[in-house]
This record gives sequence, structure tokens and C-alpha cells, in this order.
Amino acid sequence: MMQKLPHGASAQVDEKKILDYLLNLSHPDGQSKARFFLARGFRPDAWDVFRAALISQGQNNTVTKVVENAWGTRYQVDCHCPTPDGANPCIRSVWQLEAGEAAPRLLTAYPLSN
Repeated sequence: MMQKLPHGASAQVDEKKILDYLLNLSHPDGQSKARFFLARGFRPDAWDVFRAALISQGQNNTVTKVVENAWGTRYQVDCHCPTPDGANPCIRSVWQLEAGEAAPRLLTAYPLSN
């Protein structure tokens, strides 16, 4: 059975995660991700569009990996993400559902090579 992100309707994506990491060309770990996502039309001044796209990607695609850890459960979701340029590339998003919480939180997102 194909599993969807638990509590996907309440998924959370922090503004700082987008602005300081995923769209930050100066971040040592995030700069390649930023180049990819900026090239797809996402912009820091419209970060909420990116947040909505990431939540949609998490809700509408299948969980491909589940890992229990000390903080709760980590879910990996792969494939299509709606983008402003209409390319809708396959990405991987990783979500953490903390023990006792009802909303998964985005940890990271990055492109998958096809």
C-alpha cells in the first residue's frame, strides 16, 4: 500500500528554512539547492509560494522511506513539486514528525536526478 505523509494537511515549513537555507545562495550546504529552486522560479520575496509548493509535494506524493529516530519519525517523500516555471521536477522532501506532535515539519528538500 502506498503511504502518504501522515498529517500532511497540517505540514509545517518554517520561513527561516526557506529563506536561510533552501533559497540562500550563501549557505554552505544550501547553495546548490538554492540555485536549483531559484532557477525554477521560486523567490525569497515570495517565500510563501515555495512553502505551499513544498507542502503540496509532501501531501500529493508517496512516502518512499520511513526512519524511526530519537525524536520521532522521519518521512522521505519523492517526486513532483509544483514550480512557478511549470517544470514540476522530481524532488525529495524530508519531514520529521516529532513524538507526540500532530504536524510533520520540513527538514530539507533537494532535487532528484532523473
